Amino acid sequence: MPACVRFKGWLAWLVLLCLVSPPLWADCCSASVKNAELIRHGQSYLLNAEVNYQLSAKALEALQNGVPLFWEIEMQIRQPRAFLWAKTVAQAQIRYRLQYHALLNLYRVDNESAGVVANVSSLAAAFDLMANVTNFHLTDNADFVPTPDTVAAIKVVFDRNALPLPLRPVAYLNQQWYLSSDWSLWPLKN
Repeated sequence: MPACVRFKGWLAWLVLLCLVSPPLWADCCSASVKNAELIRHGQSYLLNAEVNYQLSAKALEALQNGVPLFWEIEMQIRQPRAFLWAKTVAQAQIRYRLQYHALLNLYRVDNESAGVVANVSSLAAAFDLMANVTNFHLTDNADFVPTPDTVAAIKVVFDRNALPLPLRPVAYLNQQWYLSSDWSLWPLKN
């Protein structure tokens, strides 16, 4: 059998294996949304959510060396349509910056959306500050009437573009920098 045919066979098996098997890093070091709910308050919707953050060894090493890490919590209300994709009725974001200051031995959590800054002594405490979203104002759309198919969606996105320039190519190629979650969807109740 010619070498190119054997190579194509191995390549096909490798591609199939990558498509079928779950990524090895999917559960080890990514963010996840534990629970979320939208509560109607008059004409507006308020979001309550709990997020779980986990760092890989490479991301933790970068953080300990003073590299700031950025996450965005993205929230949407979507209404399905008969064609194309769902219509986004409302959306909002919360952006967090996490940085370690070695000289002070403190973690700084900056909620850039609200302009709130906090300094804490442990990484667990820093993640606790970023984990709980309480009564976040999502929309004031008085004309919006949810249908039975309307869904709420939330995900956590790690911003690799905010990393220092020399680290960005590594962050896009190394799976230890995939620190985002998937979309979590749930039906919106009236």
